[in-house]
Amino acid sequence: MGKLIFEHSGEEKEIPDGEPIASVCEEAGVPFACTEGVCGTCVIEVVEGMENLTSFTQEEKDFLGDEGHERLACQCKLRGGCVKIKF
Repeated sequence: MGKLIFEHSGEEKEIPDGEPIASVCEEAGVPFACTEGVCGTCVIEVVEGMENLTSFTQEEKDFLGDEGHERLACQCKLRGGCVKIKF
């Protein structure tokens, strides 16, 4: 079981390992539109724990370019551990 931490509120949500983070992010206020990785509405910044998310998808590489601290919440799954994000 991993944990997603929202920097702005300090709220922490547990997510089973291997599960997408999209629904938890949406509940916390991250805006979503297409959910397919092409619109960029759900861009989040990973403050800590990037290694605890799945690898960048091709959709993220196409939209975001170089792999940095930003991810598309609709494309990420939690591998375990803690991830702190802001949006």
